[in-house]
Amino acid sequence: MKTLLQIILTGIIVLVLSNILGGVQVDGFFTAIVVAAILALLNIFVKPILLVLTLPVTVVTFGLFLLVINALIILMADWLVSGFNVNGFWWAVLFSILLSFLQSLIFSVAERSERR
Repeated sequence: MKTLLQIILTGIIVLVLSNILGGVQVDGFFTAIVVAAILALLNIFVKPILLVLTLPVTVVTFGLFLLVINALIILMADWLVSGFNVNGFWWAVLFSILLSFLQSLIFSVAERSERR
């Protein structure tokens, strides 16, 4: 149940960010939920492989290369979901930074309210 709530909240964040950022388009709420689910699956299965393959570069750049990996995950989701469009690498970087920040903020608030 917690995972489903996180996917729904991420879908809402994706929809809000698509309305704010000019380089990111989402067709609707259902597409945003699909994007959230695809991002979750890519983060579970693809991201660990990319982290291992790019470990030396990540260490040399003090972790900044993780922004590139996150942008690549966003671009993969763009390629997989037909109603989701990101207009280039830098929009993907900005989208991934804002998505990560908002997810951590909202998930921490939701976790605090769950504890009470």
